[in-house]
Amino acid sequence: MKTEQVAELYSQLQQSICRTLEIADGKGKFIENEWHREIGGGLTNVMQHGAIIEKAGVNFSYVRGKFTPTMERLLGEKADAYAVAGISSIIHAANPFVPTIHMNVRYFSLDSGVAWFGGGIDLTPTYINLAEARWFHESIKEICDSYGDSFYADWKAWADDYFYLPHRQETRGVGGIFFDRVKPETDDDFEMMLSLTADLANAYPVIYGKLMHDNASKEFTPEQKHWQKLRRGRYVEFNLIYDRGTRFGLESGGNTESILVSLPAEVEWAYNYHPAKGSPEFQTQELLKKGIDWVNFEGLKH
Repeated sequence: MKTEQVAELYSQLQQSICRTLEIADGKGKFIENEWHREIGGGLTNVMQHGAIIEKAGVNFSYVRGKFTPTMERLLGEKADAYAVAGISSIIHAANPFVPTIHMNVRYFSLDSGVAWFGGGIDLTPTYINLAEARWFHESIKEICDSYGDSFYADWKAWADDYFYLPHRQETRGVGGIFFDRVKPETDDDFEMMLSLTADLANAYPVIYGKLMHDNASKEFTPEQKHWQKLRRGRYVEFNLIYDRGTRFGLESGGNTESILVSLPAEVEWAYNYHPAKGSPEFQTQELLKKGIDWVNFEGLKH
């Protein structure tokens, strides 16, 4: 089965991601927690209190089960059973100048014969650094462009719409790419998408390793740490209200601890908080908008 082929590769990629992140952090080690349910199982790898990484989760799962009416409503498909294999990861660093990053890749198949790939990668800085945002987007654009001319532009726009908090009218960060329901029509299409998702998964810890290396030694103030915790509050809001993976994982009976490992260790909410006009915090807030071409962006014109 193709799902088993994907699961085998993704399981290997999970281990590779963890080893690369351990080397980049220099201190932290991932603790493995294998879990099993009637629907299947997975391996949750968690790092806490590293030299740079405050909390990271790199999860692999391969689950099968009955396709419930709620899943039919969420996914708009008819079937009796499903199987899904995927990797999902989020990393939160202690230093406010090291961004939060998220990546997931997955393959979903139904016994009706319908199957698709989905995934994405996005960056959520506490303080937006234009050069880093440009480099991040250039890095994932290079991967996308090696498979199709329109992938980056289409999936970047999709990420702008997906990683968005309507109740705040702001994006989660500087975005990245997001794609779903990419249905392979041929075996060649399947192999292409499997290779593309593997390339994204392989690039993920390398990208973050550079961001860690460039920013982890920067000094920060208690006020900057407070701003980081407030921004993390927005991250929690998105994950608990809008994130499809969280909703599907809980609905399908997945491992609750694994699903919620994406949440940061420390977070704050302040009533009616507004950063001072002209401050670095205000400038970041001003850049949380859809439609910014980060590869060519030079700053907002006031």
